[in-house]
Amino acid sequence: MRLPAPPRETLKVRLQHVSIVIPRDGATRARAFYGGLLALEEREVLPMLDPSAFIWYRLGTDLELHLMLGDEAQPKRPHFCVFVDHLEGLQGRLEAAGIETREGTPIIGRRRFTCRDPFGNLIEFAQVDGTRLTDDAGADPGAGVGPERAG
Repeated sequence: MRLPAPPRETLKVRLQHVSIVIPRDGATRARAFYGGLLALEEREVLPMLDPSAFIWYRLGTDLELHLMLGDEAQPKRPHFCVFVDHLEGLQGRLEAAGIETREGTPIIGRRRFTCRDPFGNLIEFAQVDGTRLTDDAGADPGAGVGPERAG
């Protein structure tokens, strides 16, 4: 298969949401982990969707995590990564709550660790050394992760 020529202009894209499946009976555990332990802000599900089938969280200024309550098996290797400002504090909070964390393969300039949510989904948390998280508008996209968020 031959790929088409790239456009003359670079297409500017940005991730808007990540969706993962959790068990149908997992809403309480999901809220305890994502809303409680990670201190993410839950947001309303769009009106056209069944709110009993989804739980949505804000991740920063305009990124969202969509939990879909369903019967699909969770994948073992796929994951999503969230940049945070206080990596050690978050890792300590997770470990204090009994969540096993693992260090990732070292990457120069990026500290990171992984853990699994209560449903087996792999989450990577990372911090770029020497920087705080800001987007082009100066907003803090990491503000929705951890207790340091603005409120």
